[in-house]
Amino acid sequence: MSRIYAFFQRTMPTNLIIRATHTRRGLKWGVPAMLLAVVYVVIAAALAQWIADGAPGWINLIVLVCLWNALKFVVNGPITLTRLLRRRAVEGRAQRATMTTGARA
Repeated sequence: MSRIYAFFQRTMPTNLIIRATHTRRGLKWGVPAMLLAVVYVVIAAALAQWIADGAPGWINLIVLVCLWNALKFVVNGPITLTRLLRRRAVEGRAQRATMTTGARA
């Protein structure tokens, strides 16, 4: 089971994007990446309409995957924003501490 999880974490596009937004350089892209949730919801709605018009029932699985991915992006945005604000606060305090220490020397 852990090999399947590791495989999905390394290869699935949404997991790669979310993992990239959790790096220091990628934190600023977490909120804009939330816009991808809109794309996934639109795809899910289009597929649901297609199913209602008589498409095969297995497409419901794709709808579920799209909605799951949309949920991941919606949840990821505030998390990365919070992490970014915390990181900038820590860096600001460190910079101010360096400036006050440097001024005394």
